[in-house]
Amino acid sequence: MKQKIYQFIFFKLMGWKQEGSFDKTLKKCVFIVVPHTSWYDFIIGVFTRGVLGIEINWVGKKELFVWPFKYYFSWMGGAPLNRQKNENKVDSIAKIFKTKNTFRLAIAPEGTRKKVTQWRSGFYYIALQAQVPIVPVAFDWGTKTIKVFQPFHPSGNFNEDIKILEKLYSGTVGKKKEYSFIPN
Repeated sequence: MKQKIYQFIFFKLMGWKQEGSFDKTLKKCVFIVVPHTSWYDFIIGVFTRGVLGIEINWVGKKELFVWPFKYYFSWMGGAPLNRQKNENKVDSIAKIFKTKNTFRLAIAPEGTRKKVTQWRSGFYYIALQAQVPIVPVAFDWGTKTIKVFQPFHPSGNFNEDIKILEKLYSGTVGKKKEYSFIPN
């Protein structure tokens, strides 16, 4: 019922469309969402999660997960990131994957809402280390379309794999068009 409400609001009232689908049996993956040009992308992300009818997760520093915010952040799919002094973020997030039965991490590889010419690589190495696929998702504000692509299994050759992933976003326009990612 809740999914139908999300779909009605998102598709009928807001005028968005969806291309592609997500296999709900895929319990662990890294969603990369491009382009990320505005805080409105968070709202579209919440609706995408509701429309797809799946739990989508994110990580934040453990200090955020204190009363009273802990319950809200957890309900919204948040997972506290507990970084040890000598442990990097990739290792810490890969450990979260190992402790959960279902964990679908959403990341904006641009790392910011501003214009970038190159993605950060963390999402790739998280997927590689956690041994999970990358699911590319585009928020195309130009056509008001959510595009869900097929899962991509990283080969370990970052330079070649990134070219394949970036091509998927060719022509995709962000909320702030001037900040849209343009693949090489």
